[in-house]
Amino acid sequence: MKLSAELKAFEARLGYQFKSPKLLSEAVTHASMSTPNRDDNQRLEFLGDRVLGLVMAEALLNLDKGASEGQLAPRFNALVRKETCADVAREIDIGAVLRLGRSEMLSGGRRKQALLGDAMEAVIAAVYIDGGFDAARELILRLWGSRPTSVKEDARDAKTSLQEWAQARKLDPPAYVLTGRSGPDHAPVFTITAKLSTGQTASSTAGSKRVAEQDAAAKLLAQLEQKT
Repeated sequence: MKLSAELKAFEARLGYQFKSPKLLSEAVTHASMSTPNRDDNQRLEFLGDRVLGLVMAEALLNLDKGASEGQLAPRFNALVRKETCADVAREIDIGAVLRLGRSEMLSGGRRKQALLGDAMEAVIAAVYIDGGFDAARELILRLWGSRPTSVKEDARDAKTSLQEWAQARKLDPPAYVLTGRSGPDHAPVFTITAKLSTGQTASSTAGSKRVAEQDAAAKLLAQLEQKT
């Protein structure tokens, strides 16, 4: 299989040349574009998530040999979460080579955080299968750059921080309620409200429930910090 000019340019941005070009083609094919003769990237995404996790866990242990598990866990979560994968994907412009079905194309799939993050994980898996663990580790550490060394010691995501805030005050865990949905089925937009048992709330709207929940939690935390 020969790569298109676009995928050859992406290989250059990626800094890795595939011995099996079919793996790269599969890694950038979204489920909306799959056919009986063309595999999508969902299985590769599953594997890439695990490879990324192992590389980042190893990197953090080597960088801070005195850190406890409790200190390492939030840093690890910040480095492997979908938002970070999507940020890296944007830096190498994975969006330009994503193969998407018509519905995803029309709904701006090349810019969607979830699709970019998934594709980044799939590309990692493709490199792992094609070149082995050392090649995947080199790729990840190069693309993640200074992130492992600059990630904040307290790098918990907003939902985790809000839950810990509630636990510290012996409150029930925060609830996340779907309070609105709009848009077509192929590109839904969700409104999520984060609620505490004290009655305090904050809402956010996004194209992903996960993103809306995180943003609602962050807004509620900001409100709480202003009152303290």
